[in-house]
Amino acid sequence: MITLERQSLLSQEISAAESRPRWLQVLQGVAKEFGYTHASLMQLPRPEEDMLGNTIIETTFPSRFIREFDAMRLLRYCPVLPRVKQSMVPHSWSLDDLDTRQPEVAPIVDLLVQFGICNGLVIPTSSLNGERHLMRFDGKCELPSQITLNEIGMITIHAFDVYERLRRAEMVAPRSLTKRELEVIHWTSQGKTSAEIGQILTLSDHTINAYLNNAIRKLDCVNRTQLVAKAIRLKLIS
Repeated sequence: MITLERQSLLSQEISAAESRPRWLQVLQGVAKEFGYTHASLMQLPRPEEDMLGNTIIETTFPSRFIREFDAMRLLRYCPVLPRVKQSMVPHSWSLDDLDTRQPEVAPIVDLLVQFGICNGLVIPTSSLNGERHLMRFDGKCELPSQITLNEIGMITIHAFDVYERLRRAEMVAPRSLTKRELEVIHWTSQGKTSAEIGQILTLSDHTINAYLNNAIRKLDCVNRTQLVAKAIRLKLIS
């Protein structure tokens, strides 16, 4: 397909997305169009952050990959992040670029190989309020040419703009959380378990889990980690 025609068609599909799940589904289609397997949107990690799950906003990565990555606290050792933190230029990487002689890098490479990820593309971008984000595509494909990088870069800019529109719409009218749900999310953000929160609020852990599940559903999240991250992002908790 001619580059401009493909870019136009993919951009039209992205523009038509009316929800974040649909947006991610289209972004996955973009990934596959260029030979990648997974698509993700993540916040640029803070220097002290060591959990990938805390930075992920949207992703098609298997949940097991994220769990195993975070079980070893590997984010701080990711050799790609330092290269994109100081630049807004798309960065293409492959396993051949990674120095496996470094003991911290070897587990990352092993995990990537286990999940069939041999190379990827990381595209820095920024929201209107100045927050840095990374759009990334990962999988096993030929390294992209400069023409392909330019094409994906333009599609990504458009995709992030659409995502921001969807996010702003959510912030204008999020499904309201009850006072108790906000309390439970707050204590969850402090690292408390359901049993510990139950002791603090004099409730059963079953009730705490019910509040959390309600909040997860209302904010369209998939787990507690994403719930806390989104609640902070929406300034529902501090």
